[in-house]
Amino acid sequence: MQISKRLQTVASMVTRGNKVADIGCDHAYISCYLIKNNISPKVIAMDINQGPLDRAKENIIKFGYADKIDVRKSDGLKKLEKNEVDSIVIAGMGGALIVKILSERRDIVASVRELILQPQSEVHKVRLTIEEYGFLITQENMLKEDGKYYVCIKAVPRSEVNNCEDYKMDRNIDVYFGKLLLEEKHPILYEFLEKEKELNNNIYDKLQTENTEQARLRQTEIKDKLKLIQQGIESYH
Repeated sequence: MQISKRLQTVASMVTRGNKVADIGCDHAYISCYLIKNNISPKVIAMDINQGPLDRAKENIIKFGYADKIDVRKSDGLKKLEKNEVDSIVIAGMGGALIVKILSERRDIVASVRELILQPQSEVHKVRLTIEEYGFLITQENMLKEDGKYYVCIKAVPRSEVNNCEDYKMDRNIDVYFGKLLLEEKHPILYEFLEKEKELNNNIYDKLQTENTEQARLRQTEIKDKLKLIQQGIESYH
């Protein structure tokens, strides 16, 4: 069974031996990978849509994991019970949707030992929500696949972390670009920042040709974003 580098990176963050809820499981590739590689003894594969669940069941049966992977139709975490799993995995969704899923069952979130999240957008909103809910990001990775950039996050309850101050996000650049990625001087993040700088400079230049209030407001937003990007780049030197 071949899975993408992105999904492998997500799965590799799961603590070995943990029971896992794979939210938005789609074809259940992560679920099957976790069982195949003896990372997790039990997985609950969940999706809101019947189509993906049918494909997930086909794969689970095909690989012989029906006794180790439960399949549930569920809107986010709604069909999950407290203390059923140790890890929640949510990969391949927009950041706003991940925040919504976590916010709708904060009781479930509070009962787990770790969150493994891979937001496709608005990563800063996910980072802020994690801290608000009493978790700290203890591991981050970033990769590039098929020309796209992906951030993978592992967070654990604050009560389980020694030296909490080492993981708290104290600066805006920590929230937007990842405190651990910046401290590590992650090369993929640096590449991403350089591309974002070029992209936003081009947008700013184009806006200068438009003499409208909306364009001026957008320019102000872009300038603020460029300052943040530059701070991130300068942290590498």
